[in-house]
Amino acid sequence: MKAIIIEDEKLSAEHLSHLITKVDPTMEVLHIFDSVRHSIDAFNEGVKADLLFVDVHLADGLSFEIFSEISIDTPVIFTTAYDEYAIRAFRLNSVDYLLKPIGLEDLRKAIEKFKKFSRNDYSSLFDNMVHAFQSINKQYKSRFMIRIGENIVSVKTGEIAHFVFEDGIVLLATNKNHLYPVDFTLDQLEPMLDPTEFFRINRKVIVNINSIQKTAAYFNSRLKITSSFLIDDNSIVSRERVNDFKAWLGR
Repeated sequence: MKAIIIEDEKLSAEHLSHLITKVDPTMEVLHIFDSVRHSIDAFNEGVKADLLFVDVHLADGLSFEIFSEISIDTPVIFTTAYDEYAIRAFRLNSVDYLLKPIGLEDLRKAIEKFKKFSRNDYSSLFDNMVHAFQSINKQYKSRFMIRIGENIVSVKTGEIAHFVFEDGIVLLATNKNHLYPVDFTLDQLEPMLDPTEFFRINRKVIVNINSIQKTAAYFNSRLKITSSFLIDDNSIVSRERVNDFKAWLGR
């Protein structure tokens, strides 16, 4: 059996790898990935395993983002340092987990449990667990890690003016008018962003409320916003979104 560990703390990953070998000497740890982005890139390149050990909280976001962006049907044992109220979500849906610091017997029981699952059992339990976790512990991205050549740029969400779809790619625009390509569609970005701060004003733009300077009535029952670096049609609130947009501004 082959396993992959997704964990951003090097010592924790090495400790878990050592425990896995002790519990099941036949299980080989193929890779250790340290971020959401690194994991997505590897899975898109065809990396596969029989079992994943996944930390809930990674440096660049929640590990659930991996599964929302790409389809993975491999069984998962989650690792977490969350307190008891969050752990209840795992228990209620009968999805196994390892509470940090991870112990040998806990790991042994988790592996034995997952070996007994059928693929259909696992798929249903995983979906239930993700929904339960998100409902009690809703978190939104606080930063985006963007690869530019050999470098990685970190952009906090508070520094983002808007996202815009142009020429087949989504660009992140900062308050200083820096533009960076991101590896998400606008549909994927919407649930990642705090809805009190971000709103999709049309099919091409998601705007940060703090970048809106003023709004005005516009042709055909639409609105036009004045916002740094947004021009022409990109600054128009589509007619079907106007009422929701007004309610959002008035929160």
